[in-house]
Amino acid sequence: MTTLYLVRHTTPDIAPGICYGQTDLGVTDSFEFEANTVLAWLPPLDLILTSPLLRTRKLADYLAQAQRCTVRRDARLMEKHFGSWEGQPWDDIPRSKIDAWAADITDYAPPGGESAQQLMRRVRDFLQDLTKLPQRNIVLVAHGGTIRAILAQLADVPLTDTLNWKIAYGTVIGVKFAPSLKTMTDKRLKFHAFSVVGI
Repeated sequence: MTTLYLVRHTTPDIAPGICYGQTDLGVTDSFEFEANTVLAWLPPLDLILTSPLLRTRKLADYLAQAQRCTVRRDARLMEKHFGSWEGQPWDDIPRSKIDAWAADITDYAPPGGESAQQLMRRVRDFLQDLTKLPQRNIVLVAHGGTIRAILAQLADVPLTDTLNWKIAYGTVIGVKFAPSLKTMTDKRLKFHAFSVVGI
């Protein structure tokens, strides 16, 4: 049985209230403290898979150096792309567009961006490939949206059901991951979450 540790990146270096999805941000000066707190929750690891964005990559590299394990980057772990909204204050995005998104959370895509359905599709592809790896301790360093999408797939619930789940920066979620099939077409992968911790 594989144990997955879903880890959200540390605090990004951006002002509050800005839409930043796939915008490639650095991290704040609290990085080392947050990273060491994450590290304290992790057992010896065999592999780290990370989004290629800097805020996740930096944490993945830090954990890999401490644990002496391999890091692989996978673009399917990137945050949802908000298109032309990226880098804008949420308050500056026209209310009509926000309302259209709220009315159709699953299928609405910001101009030039992706929908939640598209995010779920790439996460599903990622999880299918994950079943091909040897069973071991694996960390996924990712983003709030991606982690919710992964948990929604594993729990077989709509992504909208996960929107109220608090996944703070530096959160570690442990999942016992027992693939019952080679694909996820007919059944979901069996799992149970055994710990959720936050900084």
